[in-house]
Amino acid sequence: MLAVAGLAMAPQLAHAQAVSQDATLATNLPTYADLATFSDAADMVIRAQIRRQTVLKPDRAPGLAAGFARLYIEANTLAVIAGRTGVGPTLAYLVDVPLDAKGKVPKLKKREFVLFADAVPGRAGEVRLVAPGAQLAYTPALEARLRPILTELYAAPETVPPRITGISDALAVAGTLTGESETQVFLATENRAPVSLTILRRPGQAPQWGVSWGEIIDSAARPPAPETLRWYRLACSLPAQLPSSANLAREATERRLAASDYAHVISQLGPCERRVS
Repeated sequence: MLAVAGLAMAPQLAHAQAVSQDATLATNLPTYADLATFSDAADMVIRAQIRRQTVLKPDRAPGLAAGFARLYIEANTLAVIAGRTGVGPTLAYLVDVPLDAKGKVPKLKKREFVLFADAVPGRAGEVRLVAPGAQLAYTPALEARLRPILTELYAAPETVPPRITGISDALAVAGTLTGESETQVFLATENRAPVSLTILRRPGQAPQWGVSWGEIIDSAARPPAPETLRWYRLACSLPAQLPSSANLAREATERRLAASDYAHVISQLGPCERRVS
């Protein structure tokens, strides 16, 4: 066990450091996309309390970035927030943490974190974080933000929106009236489940678009609500522009229309913002 000798911290200094840490956390809060990405990749989402940290020597930390330290962490499992596999009352893992302003390794003992992790095959009690930033300081607010994401991810398999891997085809067809058209964009998915976008234009009206999550293309389909798993699947997976090879329209006007309608969908979805990697 590592130990540091020293005087007890004055209450005023402890309070000042806590305020400083809270301010730092406030400017680095994970986005919905961060939380959804970590949750989707992890077999377990764990609330843990650190009981021991050991700094690894440089020769045992290959690939360590400058300004970081690699820690071997031993922790107590406080709760499994969600999981497809089990975990014992204690666990161990490696994590890279940034050094503080003085170049020192931060003290994590007794602090609580949310871990997005997988079990390590053949090593009981060890887990592996799914990404370098997949250890987040625990707060009730963070858990409250996680709950809706995990509820969607752990729902019945047939109701969970599939991962989007690209665009299969797109086709724009002009209508009989000037300014009338319909564009359909068929998406490729990891499990080959059908997903498609429909963009409708009517004279004198703003473009209307929606997503069909199934074989039936619903002209009345609506866009996904922001910060939902369906929104995340689209906003964080679709390419910024319609690939020319996927555009099946032959006429130049219709090809431009398909590209324009796709760009409209991308702008309506908004950016997939990330702050943690």
